[in-house]
Amino acid sequence: MNRPWTLLAAALIVALEGLVALGLGLYVAVETLAGAAEDITSALAESVFGVLIGAGLVWVAWGGLYKMERWGRSPSVLAQIFVLPVAITLIQSDKPLYGIPLIVVAVAGLGTLLAPPTTHALYGEDSQKG
Repeated sequence: MNRPWTLLAAALIVALEGLVALGLGLYVAVETLAGAAEDITSALAESVFGVLIGAGLVWVAWGGLYKMERWGRSPSVLAQIFVLPVAITLIQSDKPLYGIPLIVVAVAGLGTLLAPPTTHALYGEDSQKG
């Protein structure tokens, strides 16, 4: 079966989110090693978290969504749901230039992940039964 555009878009969105998290985690690690961190323990924990989440999202996008594996949708939807409160917090912290694009990406991610063509591609004919 061919991948619908909604599934490809979902995989791309999740992969990009993963690459951003991975990049930010690596950035924090480099800054910490360069001596820029005030609290080394927190900075290292943040770095490890970013790298692990980023790598996990890239894996979910490629190994799950792109390869049309059912298991890929759940962690992807969960990631989009987790992005929303972060985006809202950024907006409330007078950083709408970061928060608004995050909301747009999360809503687009949810829309493509939950779209009927994506559901049909991942779950087949069983998804049509009510």
